[in-house]
Amino acid sequence: MAIIRVRQHVNPLGEKYQRPVQPPPWAAIYGELHQPLHVDIGCGKGIFLLQMAALYPNWNFLGLEIRQPLVDQALGRGPRAGLTNLHFLFCNANLAFRSLMASWPSPQPLRRVSIQFPDPWFKQRHHKRRVLQPALVEDLATFLPAGGEVVIQSDVEAVARHMRDRLVEFPGFTPSSPGWLAESPFPAQTDRERVTLEQGLTVYRARFIRSCLPEQGSYGQLI
Repeated sequence: MAIIRVRQHVNPLGEKYQRPVQPPPWAAIYGELHQPLHVDIGCGKGIFLLQMAALYPNWNFLGLEIRQPLVDQALGRGPRAGLTNLHFLFCNANLAFRSLMASWPSPQPLRRVSIQFPDPWFKQRHHKRRVLQPALVEDLATFLPAGGEVVIQSDVEAVARHMRDRLVEFPGFTPSSPGWLAESPFPAQTDRERVTLEQGLTVYRARFIRSCLPEQGSYGQLI
């Protein structure tokens, strides 16, 4: 079997990643189209979502990834596991998220978004390449209903703080706790999370809730 080399760093501002994405026929992909939807931005090889889709058949899962070879590999995982609630797309989430969610047949099922261990882009001048930009935060707020959630995780504290700050700045999101979460809210792990914890290193996590309107009452755990 040929070994596919995948670039670890992809510049999302490059011309190749500015092309619009054609939304797929959602009804032909998911067995139960209107189940709650969890979108994982930067899903990598899709192992985390594969586990989640098997554990929660009453949810749909969508992975967005900017490295096409990883998406090509991930796409076969769901069918081989007999799952009809899992799909992956090659795209630049900052450009594609709004159009993808807007194309979903009503009612809008989005309930959760996760961004886990994104490319850190350490240099200050490269921060504009980080995945969670203000425009994407606004898009998340547009499509997540009151009570929906955004979960962020990173093994780099500066990157986790950057994501947390972008969400704190937006008035429509409220952190579930004042500090970092001690444990992941998910029963599944990404490869990066597993390796980080095996090495005894820290994972910085936070969970944000889409603010409820006063008349909508309080939020309950989705899973």
